[in-house]
Amino acid sequence: MSFSHYLADDQLDQQQLLDLIELAKSIKQSPQDYQHALAGKSVVMLFEKPSLRTHISFDIGIQKLGGHSVYIGQQNGKLGERERVVDVAKNLACWSDAIVARVFSHQSLVELSEYAGIPVINALSDLYHPCQALADMMALSEKVEDLSQAKLAYVGDANNVSNSLMLMALTLGIDFTLISPKGFEASKEMQDKAHTIEAITGAKLTLSNDINDIGSQTAIYTDTWISMGEEKDPQQVLKIFKPYQVNSALMTKADANYFMHCQPAHLEQEVTTEVFDGEQSLADLQAENRMWAQCAILLTLFNQA
Repeated sequence: MSFSHYLADDQLDQQQLLDLIELAKSIKQSPQDYQHALAGKSVVMLFEKPSLRTHISFDIGIQKLGGHSVYIGQQNGKLGERERVVDVAKNLACWSDAIVARVFSHQSLVELSEYAGIPVINALSDLYHPCQALADMMALSEKVEDLSQAKLAYVGDANNVSNSLMLMALTLGIDFTLISPKGFEASKEMQDKAHTIEAITGAKLTLSNDINDIGSQTAIYTDTWISMGEEKDPQQVLKIFKPYQVNSALMTKADANYFMHCQPAHLEQEVTTEVFDGEQSLADLQAENRMWAQCAILLTLFNQA
């Protein structure tokens, strides 16, 4: 298995994703076996947005693999404003071996990968969050023996997280349901990508605005109703999204075994405290697996797997 960058969830096929998940599990089980895998490697973490889980999980994960990381935060502003993305890419490539970038615009990642000449990893963009999705699928695989038999529903605002989940789930053969209020659905481009994958793998895609279409699910996933950097009227959002809250009644209605959330969670908004803190919640496991999934990505990009 080899690929040059990790930017979007539709760039890898089913076997590549399964291999990444198995590698992540192997690293998680025996991290000492990989403690020198990235010896001598330096990774730049270029973040335009705030971060807790992504920043720390990458930083410590790189150290566990024997590598070195350098964090560049928001002090330099958005990519392309202070200087061209092409110049940032070329300069960083002079000193580092890979770039992990958390950006506002996915186009910035595309340009970084085009000009850097070293691996670029998407740590979140406006379109995708593939590191999160891989950690999510790893968490689900630790609870469900055969991922292709799982059913996953995402309820709420269709965003970068749901885009990644939808594409990756369908690629893995997981039936996927996306339920969002009118006006907050996945873009036509993302729906078209999903339908293309659906036709290849045979997994079923369900898109709806009606929460009553939830059906029977292995897990229900949600995310914040207002994403970072978005300008929405909070009161209007709460009014529109209230029927889409994940609570014990919805979990029971869907006969769901598990609840999933990428965090940070806004309790009593998209999810009740009872569900988020309950035994069905995989939120902490998802967060833990961020590091292991990202380690698997790094090792594969550096051909150390």
